[in-house]
Amino acid sequence: MEVRHLDLLREIARRGSLVAVAAAAHRTPSALSQQLRTAERELGVKLVEPVSRGIRLTAAGQLLAEGAEDILQRIAELQARLEESAGSPRGQVRIGTLPSAGEALLPPLFRELAGTAIELDLDDFDLAEEDFAAQTLDADIVIGHSLTDDVPAGASELVSTLLVREPLDIALPEQHPLAERSSLSPEDVSRFTWLGVPQRYPFDSIPVAVEQLTGRSINRAVRLRDNRLVEALVAEGQGIALLPRFTTRPRPGVVLRPLTGVRAERAIVALSRPDRYTRLAVREVTDRLAAIGHQLTEDGKAAEAV
Repeated sequence: MEVRHLDLLREIARRGSLVAVAAAAHRTPSALSQQLRTAERELGVKLVEPVSRGIRLTAAGQLLAEGAEDILQRIAELQARLEESAGSPRGQVRIGTLPSAGEALLPPLFRELAGTAIELDLDDFDLAEEDFAAQTLDADIVIGHSLTDDVPAGASELVSTLLVREPLDIALPEQHPLAERSSLSPEDVSRFTWLGVPQRYPFDSIPVAVEQLTGRSINRAVRLRDNRLVEALVAEGQGIALLPRFTTRPRPGVVLRPLTGVRAERAIVALSRPDRYTRLAVREVTDRLAAIGHQLTEDGKAAEAV
């Protein structure tokens, strides 16, 4: 029973198709099909069967895929012990990140890792909350966020490390009639045009809560993903918006004001699959991200006290 065969079955179970596994592994579907035939011949059982749009695991294949989780986890733990015996953490760590969080967390991380044997490989994406967990199939660490809990939806089976809790403020043009106030209520902000985010994105839960509290529908002029673009449009007077307090450096013409009366805070978290988190380098990077997140919180509190 070869580890590579078990790993392939686990990946088919996780990703749902041989084509998806091939794309993630940078191999051809025909090469993986050949590996499956070899595994079936060596194990003496049928592992996959055809369906209308590809293949699916047989009962035997599913049995082995489920067992592979435990076996590959133990192998990962053994590899981690070997790394620890060799000294300092080393190797490549792949990070997928939400841009607004990565902008604040990753530059300090690169500075801290300079001169170490850890190499970072980065990807960025802006997703609905429940989609962050799936990105851990391809990344060692996924930096995501949630507005309802410290663990994003769909990530309960992953290793989740809270990096920072960050307030979300109302961004206003500095000449806006609300800019003179020290804080804003749902009633205040419900009367103005918003620059929103796509539906199902975490930030959208706050204007929805404002609508529920006030009984007034909010006019969203646009729905955009990029915070920098939103900030630029706020500066031009196109609407008000939500922006994260610690990771936003307001440009001239934009001010931030706290929103009271609704939960306006996000948890920024690092997500990893248990077998990937076992690696010494992945744990080291996660710990450093948590320390950077803690410093962001302290710096934010100090700025508020001034």
